[in-house]
Amino acid sequence: MTIKNITILGSGIMGHGIAQVSAMSGYNVILRDIEQQFLDKAMEKIKWSLDKMVSKQKISEEESYKIFSRITPEVDLGKALKNCDLMIEAVPEIMDLKKKVYAEVDAVANKNTVYASNTSTLPITEIANITSRPERFIGIHFFNPPQLMKLVEVIPGQKTTQEIVDLTMNFVKSVSKEPVLCRKDVVGFIVNRIFIPLVHEAVWTMDRTKASMTEIDSAIKFKLHFPMGIFELADFTGLDVIHKATIEMYSRDKKVVNPHPLIQKLFDQKKLGQKTGSGFYEYAGEKYERINLTEELAKKIEPIQIIGTMLNNAAWLVTNQASDIPEIEKALNLGMGLRKPIFETAKEFGMTKIIRELQTLSSNYGKFYEPDPYLLSI
Repeated sequence: MTIKNITILGSGIMGHGIAQVSAMSGYNVILRDIEQQFLDKAMEKIKWSLDKMVSKQKISEEESYKIFSRITPEVDLGKALKNCDLMIEAVPEIMDLKKKVYAEVDAVANKNTVYASNTSTLPITEIANITSRPERFIGIHFFNPPQLMKLVEVIPGQKTTQEIVDLTMNFVKSVSKEPVLCRKDVVGFIVNRIFIPLVHEAVWTMDRTKASMTEIDSAIKFKLHFPMGIFELADFTGLDVIHKATIEMYSRDKKVVNPHPLIQKLFDQKKLGQKTGSGFYEYAGEKYERINLTEELAKKIEPIQIIGTMLNNAAWLVTNQASDIPEIEKALNLGMGLRKPIFETAKEFGMTKIIRELQTLSSNYGKFYEPDPYLLSI
């Protein structure tokens, strides 16, 4: 089977971004949404992005025109799916909405069309099983923004065939992205299974050590080799996104995250980070701001329970055969910008010391911190 024609459902940030990268790689793309006004905005944004690439001399004006002409906006679902080889669904992360969309899709799609969901947290198998073709259904999680981020997580459902896995991995490579295979449909897949719990863990660390946010963030940046602090990263991502992912993940697996009530509180107060001018930190204006983090501040705290939690969730993925260390390290590098492999950083702290910390945390605060068997074996 070959892919030539792609249909993207949903023209938001992810949808129009995936449409652009697909068209840039020569695919014919139909971008579908429920209203023309949404499509008009999406096409404007694609045009703006391509114009920016022309101004930076990354592509020529002629290439820009050809790429743009490969994307057709469409409201009618039947027309959008008429000759579709691969459908990528990028509608909001609401299970009931996705169920409604797939019921409509199933009524008009060709029998050979492959279904892919760009979900970042919802279970692939559960979505696949509401369709007529769970064996031709797969998760394809592009990272935001798709035009810039290299990582794509590929997640087969329980019934997805190997042919569809291979097809999807090859498609991801064909659009100049780096696929990482999450071999099992586990909660949070790879990156979110590690990232989302860390935000909560950083708040628990603040409670337990009385360290300041900037001290914790400085330690994460300079001692754990993150591109920015975890509170800073949460504000950049959006606390609405963190909150939604937390709810979805915790409802399906209590072991994956230890929710701190502050996340819910900030969400309820609509303090969502950079986008609202306030989150963990306060921001002066709409322009993106960086927090002043220093190596001096980093010296004031040892972020051992944070790296311990991170390693524990990575180890869980290995123990449960969802991934392996090289793939996890690749995902953390490309998806979260880690400048050094986390298991290398762990050696600097001392694995025995980290395990001892997890055991202490487990006896004081519960089973969430129990060291994974894989950690105990290395």
